[in-house]
Amino acid sequence: MNLPYFIAQRLIKGRREGTSFSRPINIIAVIGISLGLAVMILAVAILTGFKEQIREKVVGFGSNIQIVKNDSNYSFETVPISEGQDFIPKIKNIPGIKHVQVFATKAGIIKTAEEIQGVVLKGIGSDFDWDYFSSCLVDGKIFTVNDSVRTNMVIISKKISDMLRLKTGDTFAMYFVQDPPRQRPFTISGIYETSLEEFDKMFVFCDIGHIKRLNGWKDDQISGFEIFIDDFDRLEEMCTKVKDAVGYRISEDEENLKIISIRKKYPQIFDWLDFMDVNVLIIILLMLIVAGFNMISGLLILILEKTNMIGVLKALGSDDNTIRKIFLYQGAYLIGKGLLWGNIIGIGLALLQLKTGIVTLDPSSYFIKTAPVNLNLIHVILLNAGTMAVILIMLLVPSNLISRITPVKAIRYD
Repeated sequence: MNLPYFIAQRLIKGRREGTSFSRPINIIAVIGISLGLAVMILAVAILTGFKEQIREKVVGFGSNIQIVKNDSNYSFETVPISEGQDFIPKIKNIPGIKHVQVFATKAGIIKTAEEIQGVVLKGIGSDFDWDYFSSCLVDGKIFTVNDSVRTNMVIISKKISDMLRLKTGDTFAMYFVQDPPRQRPFTISGIYETSLEEFDKMFVFCDIGHIKRLNGWKDDQISGFEIFIDDFDRLEEMCTKVKDAVGYRISEDEENLKIISIRKKYPQIFDWLDFMDVNVLIIILLMLIVAGFNMISGLLILILEKTNMIGVLKALGSDDNTIRKIFLYQGAYLIGKGLLWGNIIGIGLALLQLKTGIVTLDPSSYFIKTAPVNLNLIHVILLNAGTMAVILIMLLVPSNLISRITPVKAIRYD
């Protein structure tokens, strides 16, 4: 029989049924652990949800990986490359590659009767994946790109439509500063909104044929290729595989290409997202310290309350380790009780936010309208296991007080 566990069970049962000096202290310790775990669950769920949504928005505009001309700069006036590259079939066959599509960009100016706005015209082909922007449409519909016939339909953002007072079905003129200057009329097919203001006020999507004609390109010339992958965490690995598929191009008749990841294209956004990990680590550390000190004070009260019992057990031959286990079992019970309520509170609030979106955010500051939630079972399990382990280790310090208690003084203790 496990004597320390048996005695701990009896003490726990007696404490539940009766009254003791340590009971309110233990309740406070349980509440501290519950609130600490609930805050940690919410912090991790909101952070991962926020990062996931922002990444999805940025990738929706620029894909995970781009292949462009090596002498292309970061402007939107690009040097063309050939669409018929022999490495594209190899890239499509790489495990983890989800989709490959062509694109072209060109800077322009939208002019209406009362307003003017500089934008980037992004040309897309018939292979464009509309899944993301279909989910972001707030009015109208997406347009179809046909390789043989150009369409004048475009989709613009709600930000641009509000600034220029345009709506679905309206026609506007877009001007391009080149030699000679050119102008093209477009009709609005749909209006999207991602709340990523930096991109919403910039991009207008059109048939790639318009950009080819405006730039005087051949039918098989494009700005580059956009590549989407299944797992963002494998971004660097997939970049390496794409580079291997493209190979080194040093012959005069070969185009000199470069492969750029979305992280390198928009480093300021992803550095900002990575910095948020530090905030969550600080929150977790503070919650563990608060919960740990609550339990330490609770265990000290338990030991002081049962000083007589400790003296009797020592007089009967129990060693310090056996007695220490009794109190650690009680501590584990209280921690488990706190974790149970912490999970109920934390997961409950996360599910409430997930279903109702009751907590709203300012899109101009946070790029999303409601606090995002990403409940991951692995994260919850790790938080529970980590909290239990860290607090139990912290409890080893006050449990050493048992070794200083002598049987004679303890039995006389009142």
